[in-house]
Amino acid sequence: MRGKFIAFEGCEGCGKSTQMRLLGEVLQERGIPHIVTREPGGGEISEEIRKIILNGKFTQMSDECEALLYAAARAQHLRDTIEPALARGDLVLCDRYIFSSYAYQGYGRGLSLDFLEKINEFAARRYMPDLTLFLNLAPANAFMRKHGADENDRMEQAGAQFHGRVYEGYLQLLRKYPNYIEAVDCRGNKYQTSQNIVRLLTERGLIR
Repeated sequence: MRGKFIAFEGCEGCGKSTQMRLLGEVLQERGIPHIVTREPGGGEISEEIRKIILNGKFTQMSDECEALLYAAARAQHLRDTIEPALARGDLVLCDRYIFSSYAYQGYGRGLSLDFLEKINEFAARRYMPDLTLFLNLAPANAFMRKHGADENDRMEQAGAQFHGRVYEGYLQLLRKYPNYIEAVDCRGNKYQTSQNIVRLLTERGLIR
């Protein structure tokens, strides 16, 4: 039986890695086979592309180049990591996926959503997540939690206005794709947020 695919989305510093770790602990306790992966990355080649995308030295990278690199990393990630896991029947937890491209390169950078949809339709093929969880935390609060932006991360250094557009983009995506994206209340502590996620996934029948 094909496994399930859950993507985690949100602004920089919203707590995706922490929530994926906590969910992984719950899955481990319940004996649910799963993998934890990320984008860009999740495989040898995709991790090398990640280094290029996030390298703080590459300030002159064009928005189109950035979007195509994300799509290329995604195509390889699917082939190397996600496809085999789903074929085994594993639950896949992925830190970012296709809606990151729409939020960051579309609403954040200003690229055409039609262009992004076309290149990602080719890259992602039939592998859309069964559910995308949006950790709803505004950029200012998220960066406060992580004590500021990483000076070596090109995306984190993009500026407050850029990250504000990304956040507003996610809110628009929630309205545009209500059957694919679910917002998670992150106003409580990390354990309360984790409980919210486990309850949501259980209600959706994605975990038992």
